[in-house]
Amino acid sequence: MEAKLATVLELGAAVGPQLHRILRDRIIRGELAPGARISETEIASAYSVSRQPVREAFIKLAEEGLVEVRPQRGTFVSLISLPVVMTARFMREAIEADIVRRLAEKADAVMIARLDANMAEQRSLAPDASGETFMRLDEEFHRCLAELLGHAAVADHLEELKTQMNRVRHISARNFSRDRLIAQHGEVVEAIRFHDPGRAETAMRRHLMEIVSDLPGIVEQQPECFLGADLLEMPT
Repeated sequence: MEAKLATVLELGAAVGPQLHRILRDRIIRGELAPGARISETEIASAYSVSRQPVREAFIKLAEEGLVEVRPQRGTFVSLISLPVVMTARFMREAIEADIVRRLAEKADAVMIARLDANMAEQRSLAPDASGETFMRLDEEFHRCLAELLGHAAVADHLEELKTQMNRVRHISARNFSRDRLIAQHGEVVEAIRFHDPGRAETAMRRHLMEIVSDLPGIVEQQPECFLGADLLEMPT
């Protein structure tokens, strides 16, 4: 399966980091599908650049587990590793459950107002709004929690951790009910509003278990995109 390439590149900025960022984003969003073959030559031609920055981008993507270089065959978008997804989910739950517990203990009116503003945006989404739009607001919501606690760097580390998990979340956003996820965000905010740490932690853990519930259906629909499906039989 060959990947289609966009031809958008910002002028006046370093080429290598741009290519890495663009290709990484397209892989995570599923625009470059798992198993798709991507060519240094084709990408260089599409973006009107030399092959060197493309090669550099491929190296970084390979280090992140997003592409696989197969000798004598080419470079392919990596399949989504379910073991990595499940590990990221476990670690994310532990961290974010503690974040909301602590936030519920100290949240003030200004913090609540910021969360309410994000929730208002989520709830105002049109039924036909794209999955990309919801994913942006979802990311902002979870990042906001860490930032309000004074741990913005934690959100950065989580972003690196959940690369494979985000690939699944983009598929889920296109195929599953966002209303349920928005309602769960609201439960977290209400627990924080009423300074109930236990309720906040429980709501966040329940929310982050959604991916476990969705995974079997996603894998059944697109089995060719995944590695390690046997992990779904393991306890979480």
